[in-house]
Amino acid sequence: MAMLEVKDINVYYGLIHALRDVSFEVNEGEVVALIGANGAGKTTTLHTITGLLPSKGGTVTFEGRDITRKPGHAIVRLGMSHVPEGRRVFAGLTVAENLRMGAYTRPAGEIPESLKMVYERFPRLEERKNQAAGTLSGGEQQMLAMGRALMSKPRILLLDEPFSALDEHIKWKIELELADTLRSFPGGVLFVSHSRDEIYRLCDTVCVLNEGKSDPKTTVAELFRAPLTVGAARISGCKNISRAEVGAGGTLYCADWGVSLRTALPLRENTAYAGIRAHYFTLSGTENPITCT
Repeated sequence: MAMLEVKDINVYYGLIHALRDVSFEVNEGEVVALIGANGAGKTTTLHTITGLLPSKGGTVTFEGRDITRKPGHAIVRLGMSHVPEGRRVFAGLTVAENLRMGAYTRPAGEIPESLKMVYERFPRLEERKNQAAGTLSGGEQQMLAMGRALMSKPRILLLDEPFSALDEHIKWKIELELADTLRSFPGGVLFVSHSRDEIYRLCDTVCVLNEGKSDPKTTVAELFRAPLTVGAARISGCKNISRAEVGAGGTLYCADWGVSLRTALPLRENTAYAGIRAHYFTLSGTENPITCT
């Protein structure tokens, strides 16, 4: 049984149909990427899972419980932590007070142990535990947001664009620390991003969102090797895409390029587009080491 199952959820903003039958699952010990362009519905999906937005249809199930209509505070108590985009720390509270806010569902006697765990993972936070959170750098605030989420001792983590608005040199350091956290986290993780580089380095599987619709979940390697849809191909970085039609003898006619191709692997009957990545091309007279698909 999947730890988190999202099935056919539909969300509206007034007359705008923002999510259309979005479906995917997160298993224990799995880091699942939810990737898409800006406006694809990634944050809306997270808000629906965590009870901040109502779904007009479909279900959200967490460890066998239907949480589709549960309020956010009840979902937190079940073991779900959400790190929102933009960090959202309590600027006027100290670092230690922010962390304690993350443990509001826990017995008071368990909080010191959790604080010790967070400080060991993010030593900078212990150094600044008495400092106001609003005076921290962007990278330190991101550490604080992650630490606050871990204080509830969650079964599953939902991370919304954890590297947004960070300078590149800070982002790289935070990514290394997050990678260590994800490797040691025993539960499931849903990682929202628009960056294919981030998901390639940090995630196991991926679900692509495109204009409010979800593609079937696949491995990260398969997304880059053979994306299932045009939207998935584009988000994975493929820029050379043509309308295509399967012809006789296993050929593929690419209308926008005016050429017919013969592929090394069998074609799907419903193939409608072809994509070729730039590194698939070689100079005439040299051997192409990559099998064309």
